[in-house]
Amino acid sequence: MAKFCGMIGFAERKETAVDAWTEEVVEKKYFGDVTRIFAKNTSANQLNDNIDISNAISIVADPYANNNLHTIRYVVFMGTKWKVTNIEVQYPRLLLSIGGVYNA
Repeated sequence: MAKFCGMIGFAERKETAVDAWTEEVVEKKYFGDVTRIFAKNTSANQLNDNIDISNAISIVADPYANNNLHTIRYVVFMGTKWKVTNIEVQYPRLLLSIGGVYNA
C-alpha cells in the first residue's frame, strides 16, 4: 500500500456582503494511504483522450475533517487536483474516492 501526504481542499462559505455568500477553498495537509490506484483513458470526439482515475485514499481524520467532511471538494494527488466523488467514514479514517480532474 502506497503512502499519501498531500493537500485536501475544503470549500468554506464566507459572507461577502449582506445576504451574499461565496465559497473560499481552504487547503489542509493530511497523511494516509493510497488503497486503490486505477486509471483509464477514455476516448472522446476530440484530439486527446481524457484520463479518468478511480483512486481511493484513506486519510487519518482530525476534528476539522470530521466536522467538515461535507465541504471536501478535491485532493491534490501527483500534482493534480482531483475531485472527490465519494466519502466513506471509517473512524478514525476517511476513505476518499477520487475521480476526474477538479475544475473550480
